[in-house]
Amino acid sequence: AARFFKLPSNSDRLGTSRTARSHQTPSHSQRLQRLRPKSSHRAIKAKSCQQHIQPPRARPPPRRNNNENNDKMPRRRPTIKFRTSFANTIYDVMTARGWKETDSDTDWDFHWAEREWVYEVFDTMHLEPHQRLNHFRNGRELCRKDLLVKNLKRMKRGLQRDGQVDQAKAYDFMPLSFVLPREYAMFVEEFKRSGGVWIMKPIGSAQGRGIFLFSRLSEISEWRTDPYRHLNKDDKDPPRAEPEAYIVQRYIENPYLVGGKKFDMRLYVLVTSFSPLVAYMYRGGFARFSHTRYSSDPADIANNFVHLTNVAIQKTAENYDARSGGKKDLRSVKLLLAAEHGMAAVDRVFLAIERVVVRSLIAVQHVMIADKHCFELYGYDVLIDDELKPWLIEVNASPSLSANTKEDYQLKCDMLHDCLDIVDVEGRLRGDERSVGGFDLVYDGGVVEPDPQDCPWSTRLGTKVERENDGGD
Repeated sequence: AARFFKLPSNSDRLGTSRTARSHQTPSHSQRLQRLRPKSSHRAIKAKSCQQHIQPPRARPPPRRNNNENNDKMPRRRPTIKFRTSFANTIYDVMTARGWKETDSDTDWDFHWAEREWVYEVFDTMHLEPHQRLNHFRNGRELCRKDLLVKNLKRMKRGLQRDGQVDQAKAYDFMPLSFVLPREYAMFVEEFKRSGGVWIMKPIGSAQGRGIFLFSRLSEISEWRTDPYRHLNKDDKDPPRAEPEAYIVQRYIENPYLVGGKKFDMRLYVLVTSFSPLVAYMYRGGFARFSHTRYSSDPADIANNFVHLTNVAIQKTAENYDARSGGKKDLRSVKLLLAAEHGMAAVDRVFLAIERVVVRSLIAVQHVMIADKHCFELYGYDVLIDDELKPWLIEVNASPSLSANTKEDYQLKCDMLHDCLDIVDVEGRLRGDERSVGGFDLVYDGGVVEPDPQDCPWSTRLGTKVERENDGGD
């Protein structure tokens, strides 16, 4: 049986915010009409956005224990009706399972929704007990950069007040950060004291849009007068009265390099409940590499092909390798690290990454609105420095599920199949599973450790996901 131990939390002091967002305009019917999947989406799906990639095959249900008590098994639902506006791997996986798409606003069993739908429509609806939705109501607390920093700082301060110094230090996994323009004076004080290279990111953007590095305060002064100067022309929104909020962080100038290139790792985490906190971590994932060899030369500070690993940026580079997509699977990266540093050291690194994920979830647990209809698949971006310390870069509430290579497509389809097995709208699981496909339970009211009889290491992260049609490792 899996062993549990409790991580110290700040539950006695962290309040739970459950205030529903007020909705004035537009009307409920207007919101539904605007967010309803368009017929053009269905045309795209029918054609399939995954060109030249074989659609996933239907998979058998998760294998059950022969000694299970069938009386505990829930009654299976008839054909599952799903709703979505996405036309990528999640659509392919749901149809491969035999689920049927519906355009109904309310008559569905499963909705893989956009975040905007949750923010604008969810609070106006009543869901039936069996309906499941892929976002929590206030997911911004974890996934918006400024709110994540706020919650991590609050957790650390609470531990320090309690005298839990070691636990507080364990929360030093995000670079020193300030929110601009609100904390501009505090940032300037720190910058004048320590200098160095810093990185600016819009709090709500994705795919590397609006990100830039700087080493002089004068560049911030230019940003304050023209906050759009680092955006591409096509990315500019209508002018605002005040600059868009940014987060500024100390740049990690000593990233771990493979082949002289910087990389970060995209990891998948499934949270099925925040009250109590229940989280699974996928063993697989991938590393995203920069196209150009890393350089700390000040002359290269504006070269995004050196410093940013986002695929949306790297794919615009000259001689971009479309075959690999600038990615390498997580297991291969783990083996490369093990060859250089030994498996014991790499096991400690990957366990530290897993603990970063768990601590970030604990930090927001008591401010998240609990809802039994909701679950969330998060995309965690983690970087390792040359001292093998993991750093949390950001958490994505809508990680990209589009694929740019055959291997990427297979990884995401397998991961999504396992995700839907755990959400279990079909009623196939017992409810006490510790592993489902490539997902392993890492927190269930306390940290869950692998059974040493099944796994000789501290974590399964980065190990091979065994499939029924696979051979031995």
